[in-house]
Amino acid sequence: MAPVVSSLPRSLRSACLAALLACGLLGCASQGSTTLAAGDPNSQVQNPTQLLGQLPLPAGSLIRADQSLIIGAGDNWVGRVVLDVGRDFDAAFRFFLDTYPAQGWTVVSVIRGKTSFMVMTRQERTATFEMVDGGVMSSSLVSLTMAPRNAAVMVPKKP
Repeated sequence: MAPVVSSLPRSLRSACLAALLACGLLGCASQGSTTLAAGDPNSQVQNPTQLLGQLPLPAGSLIRADQSLIIGAGDNWVGRVVLDVGRDFDAAFRFFLDTYPAQGWTVVSVIRGKTSFMVMTRQERTATFEMVDGGVMSSSLVSLTMAPRNAAVMVPKKP
């Protein structure tokens, strides 16, 4: 096969090499993450409320299943859920800051920036939101971690 390639004119070889490289890069770019959305016939979960209980999510947000770890289901789950909230970072930030306190969550702290953090508590649960602004070119991500509020922390002993 090498003699065929070497017999081609140099400009054609360069064009073929550029086309192959572009195809390879496109193949890498199209390998996105697995997402779960309400009503998605290809997802194992038809409704995110099966996993997250009554926690509201911003309209159009998608759960990145390959980056999430959910233990349990419904209103008693613990773990981390990574959400793709689209390009409107400000709307997602306002959504969490307005909606959760209206449902009984108490805001403990909020830090706003390119990467923003929120900590909220309700009854015996703590929700931590890490929100990364994707800017104009990519989607913003929210990592929501849910844990028991007063979990006993075991400090390892020195051997």
